[in-house]
Amino acid sequence: MSLKYAIIGCGRISPNHVAAAIENNLDIVALCDVDESKMDATISMFELPETVKKYTDYKEMLQQESPELIGICTESGKHAQIALDCIEHGSNLIIEKPIALSLEEADQIIALAKEKNVKVSACHQNRFNKSVQKMREAVEEGRFGRLLHGTAHIRWNRGEDYYTQAPWRGTWEQDGGALMNQCIHNIDLLRWMMGDEIVEVVGMTDNLMHGFIEAEDLGMALVRFKNGSYGIIEGTTNIFPKNLEETLYVFGEEGTVKIGGKSVNIIEEWMFADNKDNSEEVKAKYFENPPSVYGFGHNPLYTDVIDAIKNDRDPYVTAVDGRNALELVLAIYKSAAEGKSVKLPMEKCSTMDFKGRFSK
Repeated sequence: MSLKYAIIGCGRISPNHVAAAIENNLDIVALCDVDESKMDATISMFELPETVKKYTDYKEMLQQESPELIGICTESGKHAQIALDCIEHGSNLIIEKPIALSLEEADQIIALAKEKNVKVSACHQNRFNKSVQKMREAVEEGRFGRLLHGTAHIRWNRGEDYYTQAPWRGTWEQDGGALMNQCIHNIDLLRWMMGDEIVEVVGMTDNLMHGFIEAEDLGMALVRFKNGSYGIIEGTTNIFPKNLEETLYVFGEEGTVKIGGKSVNIIEEWMFADNKDNSEEVKAKYFENPPSVYGFGHNPLYTDVIDAIKNDRDPYVTAVDGRNALELVLAIYKSAAEGKSVKLPMEKCSTMDFKGRFSK
């Protein structure tokens, strides 16, 4: 039997979720959005059957449909409350990044999901990129030897039209800035590859070109990991004239890997002391060229979550992973705002703590 599926929020990212749901043979029972025209557009784009119901109130949808799996694709600031209501109702979830905008909310999601025994996956789909999986395999096999440092570069462009499409973008209450919205995927990958546990973060953020939004369009950070390695983060939406690259490097005592492309999907350097594989063959085999920066990861992420539900195991990307990515972004914000380093782990912090930060 295929699982009953619904999606809440039919905006820019939702087609990736609907396509993945179709590809994984989910039974799409409902769409939910406050704007009915967006649901109509989704129905027509995917030629969904007439049996698919439309709701403007997700609570009503939960009562009427009781979906077994829900994709949450609303504005970021609404993720947490919707998630908590869905978990309370017993639905499993795939939550678009970021999982929430405060650590307290992320912790509530994690705790309630455990209590209700439902699966929650943070949608960090780039973990499923072929290139990223290959790098992860090398990390897990210890091929890098001692990890020395890693860097995440997100050099993208977002113009004013992007923000006027959806007025919540770039606000502290519903979004955050470049680091929270555009860069969190690569920030997640860096943290995951370098051992997850962080001791200290030093950050700087600014709004250089986007006076029409509240949050940052540039963020830089140094990260010290518990295992003695370091991380560098550079994220911006100011690159002229369009998206340039999203690149992840890992440097170890016995290995160097660089994954580049528009969204970490092309292995550009692959060098290891053990010479276990041919670098040119690896580059050729793990090459992907997706049509957009969203990549091909939604489909395997959905496949994994469905399997996790059916076999009662944790998803490959958990709610805790989502919290970890959120924590690192918030730590950069906090360090930048306070002008000093921030120690991790952090228990409390929210994007709303930085409201007014760049008000002229």
